[in-house]
Amino acid sequence: MEGLFQPMHLLVIFLIALIIFGPKKLPELGKGIGEGFRALKDSMKDKPEQPAATAAVPPASNEGAKS
Repeated sequence: MEGLFQPMHLLVIFLIALIIFGPKKLPELGKGIGEGFRALKDSMKDKPEQPAATAAVPPASNEGAKS
C-alpha cells in the first residue's frame, strides 16, 4: 500500500461528496473548509510561544501559627 490519498481515492471521495451535497452546495462547502483551515493556521502562527511558568512563590508566613 503506497499511500492513503492516491488519486483514485480522492476521486471516490469527491464523487461521494458530490452525491451527498449536490453540485450547488459543494463550492460553498469547499470555501468554508478552506477559510477554516486558513483561520486555524493564522491563529497558530500568531500565537506567541509562552515560556514555562517560573513565578516565584512567596514563603509561608509563621506569624499566625500557635506553638
